[in-house]
Amino acid sequence: MSRCLRRLVVLARWPAPGRCKRRLAASCGSSRQAAAMQKRLTWHTIHTAGLGAHQAEAELLLAAAGLGPHALRRWSQQLGSTTTPLQLTLQGGGTLGCRMQRQWQRGFTAGCQQVVLIGSDLPGLEPGDLKQAFTLLEHNPLVLGPATDGGYWLIGLNRVGFDRCGAALMSGIDWGSDQVLGSTLAAAANLQLPVALLREQSDLDRRTALEPWLLRAKGSR
Repeated sequence: MSRCLRRLVVLARWPAPGRCKRRLAASCGSSRQAAAMQKRLTWHTIHTAGLGAHQAEAELLLAAAGLGPHALRRWSQQLGSTTTPLQLTLQGGGTLGCRMQRQWQRGFTAGCQQVVLIGSDLPGLEPGDLKQAFTLLEHNPLVLGPATDGGYWLIGLNRVGFDRCGAALMSGIDWGSDQVLGSTLAAAANLQLPVALLREQSDLDRRTALEPWLLRAKGSR
């Protein structure tokens, strides 16, 4: 499949103290420490996404929030080079559902046939997870990666799925609750949209969730 037909979008917030991971900051007692952890995780996610996008022959896009265009360019330089060229954009305003819908709209308008979205707080993310998501989208309109907190760590649509569901898949979701995955599966069922599921993963909201990843990273030095 041609590279331009697949797009992988990493949704990330600029890791500044007080502007990211408020639940993590409350858990570890320091907004600066939470921001430092988020910065490290974002680097991990971007570089893992670069490998996954390369394997899947997909574009890689960083959609950022919490900063402006000039700061975004500086931030991307700090993140360093990735296996796949990193494109940049701003998420824009609105709820999480609105911001995800905006990324799909941009991707499919640009001619993509598959658009996959992930967050930036995935300690266990591996390149193969992302390649598998794109492979599943060849025969399924919707793919989801369930998260242990009741949400999802990945969501992807192919062109058929996007044309069928429009904005309805993102409507009526209580973002931030433990019902996000269940509500999304119910919406997909109402839209008669078949769903393929990836393995369950844990995203990071509390320091204890990060400890196993930190130990593995320390041991690999």
